[in-house]
Amino acid sequence: MNTANILTISRILLVPVFILFFYLRIPYATIFALIIFIAASLTDLVDGMVARKYNQVTDFGKFIDPIADKLLALAGILMLMSVDKIHPVIAFVLIAREMIMSGFRLVAAAKGQVMAAGILGKIKTVTQLIAICVLLITEYLPPLFYYIGYITLYISVVFSVWSCVDYIVKNRSALDLRNL
Repeated sequence: MNTANILTISRILLVPVFILFFYLRIPYATIFALIIFIAASLTDLVDGMVARKYNQVTDFGKFIDPIADKLLALAGILMLMSVDKIHPVIAFVLIAREMIMSGFRLVAAAKGQVMAAGILGKIKTVTQLIAICVLLITEYLPPLFYYIGYITLYISVVFSVWSCVDYIVKNRSALDLRNL
């Protein structure tokens, strides 16, 4: 197991710890949940850099990294939805996008096509993670941050839909629509 894959696995292992702290009813538990969420988010940035720099790109890493990303983001979205900080329709759109993209990538992979994430998807991820971080701790921040969190969330929704459509259009050859 190389360093990049260990970082990815650590992101997965941090998800239940994040959820635990999110639900603990102790002082500053959400601050601890935020710290865990940020640490897990940073492993996504670092594992990719390590994998490329030290030639640690593996099939396992290609498989597990997107799963770890989705587990973390979806945990944040669902936790915030559970306390009415994210509307269920917003959560549905974000979750549906991830399911569509995962299904599309599976079809492409079955045909031997590997599709890298585009810039729109990366912007979606960054805005989504920022929104989750801000919305986690709005009760500790000045009211302006409440609006910043929601504006960033809505920006992430726009980029979620846009990147999904863009990805499918650019890679439509992976879908064989002649046999519908």
